[in-house]
Amino acid sequence: MTLLAGKNAVVYGAGGRIGSAVAAAFAEEGATVFLAGRTLARLEEVAGRIRDAGGAAETAEVDALDERAVDEHADAVAARGGLHVSFNLIAHGDVQGTPLADMALADYERPVLTAVRTQFLTARAAARHMIPQRSGAILLFGGAGDPVREFPVGGLQVAFHALEAMRRQLAAELGPHGIRTVTLRTGGITEVLPAGFPGRDKIEESIVGQTMLGRAATLADVGAVAAFVASDRARTMTAATVNVSCGALVD
Repeated sequence: MTLLAGKNAVVYGAGGRIGSAVAAAFAEEGATVFLAGRTLARLEEVAGRIRDAGGAAETAEVDALDERAVDEHADAVAARGGLHVSFNLIAHGDVQGTPLADMALADYERPVLTAVRTQFLTARAAARHMIPQRSGAILLFGGAGDPVREFPVGGLQVAFHALEAMRRQLAAELGPHGIRTVTLRTGGITEVLPAGFPGRDKIEESIVGQTMLGRAATLADVGAVAAFVASDRARTMTAATVNVSCGALVD
């Protein structure tokens, strides 16, 4: 028995590295995956790989910062048999590598405003369909953490902390309706660092060096854990963070 058989899962930002890995894991576990993003060609590539592997995937061009677009897409998914899992993994537009003292206000606040707006819209859209179902899982990515000393990360962590406050409030309000909210946090995934990214080697060394297992979480690791958390096997987990950091983050 697969973990997500019969479930409809929406993945926003499914054309990205993390989003595509999560979508593939959901499909492997039996979910029908609805891939949402702004670049349809990239979504079709991901959907093609999922279908080639025997999974079910559909694509839609959706701006996850657009209230109407998010609501209409969620309505369309729910009409196909329910909306059971929602995971927002869009990019937040953060600027890294620039010290705060030298950073423009727009670059600092962009990830905070983007993260809060998009997560609110997609969580609200999902909740409106999950409440009548009396079940569902809303997943978040990032989580709170200690200040990064090795590298300037701009407003990235501020955005993550804001999402954690939102996740706690969602858990409190949606829990009585049987809806779970859980954050996955990794401490960094070296696979997502672009080849020419300034300081890439130093960042990768720092991520791996802080783990207790001597290796960083992979995209496949994140996908596998996300599929479990989204499934009924994790029915007791809500108002929680799931540590996928190989020991870099200590609970």
